[in-house]
Amino acid sequence: MNETLVTVVGNVATEPDYREAANGSPSSRFRLAATVRRWDRSKEEWADAYTSFYTVWAWRALAANVVASLDVGEPVVVQGKLRIREEEREGKRWLSAEIDAVSVGHDLSRGTSVFRRVSPARALPAEPSAPGSAPEAAPKSATAPSQAVPDPAAVPVGAEPPPF
Repeated sequence: MNETLVTVVGNVATEPDYREAANGSPSSRFRLAATVRRWDRSKEEWADAYTSFYTVWAWRALAANVVASLDVGEPVVVQGKLRIREEEREGKRWLSAEIDAVSVGHDLSRGTSVFRRVSPARALPAEPSAPGSAPEAAPKSATAPSQAVPDPAAVPVGAEPPPF
């Protein structure tokens, strides 16, 4: 009933992976590294202290958007429900921290980002392609794995771009 909501600022430590449950519900996960920085008075500079790692889980549309938007090393802000898992492996007790993400975004205090709204897929008029030509691959950020939303820049001439 009472869930612990947290906001964690850190870097994407592993490539987000995409999965679909048996019922077709999409999910993704990645590891988040959050390093504490401290002011070192003797050196008069900032220094890294310790790093905490979290497994971040995203579900449904957020899962697809995470996979389409994040790469290893990028600074992010994650908000969600904290869950501590305890298990025993080979006679040893292991604790792990997981976050069920409600929101994930780039940390704009450390860079810039471009937002692209995701809209439901809709059919576009087909144009005949030249013989022997292969379709162009969309950039990673243009589509999510479970969505067929074309990149507005890749819409054929004369065709109407998807609504935003």
